[in-house]
Amino acid sequence: MNAIEVRASLTLALVYVLRMMGLFMVMPVLAVAAMEYPDYSSVLVGLAIGGYGLTQAALQIPMGMLSDRWGRKPVILFGLCMFALGSFVAAGAESLTMMIVGRVLQGAGAIAGAIMALATDVSRETQRAKVMAIIGIAIGFSFYLAVLVGPIIAKQWGLSGIFLLTGTLAICCMPLIQWVVPTTAKLSSGDVLPQAGQLKRLVFSSQLWRLNISVMFLHMMITLLFVQLPVTLLHFNMTLESHWELYLPVLGASVLGLIVMMGMARGRMPRSLVLAAAVFMASAFGMLAYADHNQWLVVAAVVLFFTGFNYLEASFPALVSSIAPAGNKGTAMGIYASFQFFGAFMGGATAGLVSDHWSAETAYLVGAIAATLWLLVLQGLREVSRIRRVTLYTSVNQPREDALKEALAALDGVEESNISATEGVVYLKVTAAFDYNEAAVTLRTFES
Repeated sequence: MNAIEVRASLTLALVYVLRMMGLFMVMPVLAVAAMEYPDYSSVLVGLAIGGYGLTQAALQIPMGMLSDRWGRKPVILFGLCMFALGSFVAAGAESLTMMIVGRVLQGAGAIAGAIMALATDVSRETQRAKVMAIIGIAIGFSFYLAVLVGPIIAKQWGLSGIFLLTGTLAICCMPLIQWVVPTTAKLSSGDVLPQAGQLKRLVFSSQLWRLNISVMFLHMMITLLFVQLPVTLLHFNMTLESHWELYLPVLGASVLGLIVMMGMARGRMPRSLVLAAAVFMASAFGMLAYADHNQWLVVAAVVLFFTGFNYLEASFPALVSSIAPAGNKGTAMGIYASFQFFGAFMGGATAGLVSDHWSAETAYLVGAIAATLWLLVLQGLREVSRIRRVTLYTSVNQPREDALKEALAALDGVEESNISATEGVVYLKVTAAFDYNEAAVTLRTFES
């Protein structure tokens, strides 16, 4: 990568880490710390934990589309402003109801698509996978870091301290976006951002809808877990600030499990491993429902849960990328992200309602039942091989579009091609056998 690509990828990764930490740091602490509020109830706790998911789900696709019209940086800066505003509202909240308002405002900063599009705009095709990998690693790192430091910060400064910190960090991200990330006139979409004309077809795609429902269940269960788990840990005389002592070895063990599963996959995405990971999560909730305050059973269940969660969280986006038609990845990922965040909202609301009317054990049992239903959805998922997506630029005339598509489809390693002569873009899905130079020669032949 050149200096511009390194600077852009590291800066955008840092923005992602700081923003996602702000969303996630409250998850392992809110269920306990919120007991101090006068309007405390399990329902409101669930909505406070998952509330950000509702606005994230609603605005993910519109904000991505707006970044094509207004530009990446204005949309990202607006999203950071909304996130900071929500953080400060939550920090000053004297009731759980006001905290929910703050969390909903936090979610209105739905800038994931715009950040990924900006990363694409400022990177070369040959280096784009590295840029995306750096940002992807940062996203995973932010979740682990948030789970570990959230209880510690809450002990020192309380919930208001967490929200003040996250709002301040969001403001610190703004100059990084404005002045550190390079500005480019090139706007890449299609395989990066949602396109309105593709929505209906992709929503009902037989394989993609299974992944959309799957990621909804996945994030429903992670949110449901964090509504209940911190309270469960109090039964073992573990104070809130000591919860990280459990999370650290649990997350470490689950990462080892992830490495083993990735090794078994050997660069593919076997359907059997996806089903196994879902079984791990279903089993974990079943164990938690009947743990009867057995600490070791709870620890084993949480390790099992995070092993499955980590594998699926890493694998599902790659599956969407492999299945989505060439030139349609941006729309497919926008729909996927909307289902993902709606799942977080569902998890918080479901956990709160169930535990308020019944018990935490019943909420865990609901998680086990949901995971079992999810397994039925996964039965129809087909195994796919990993592919790479390539975007090329062309000045070919529209009458020669179909002939160029046929010529590209005949090249070794090209699985699928899609051309938009009006936008001057060629989208390819390719395997390892693809030769970039051969495709460039083909393009020049048709352009001459």
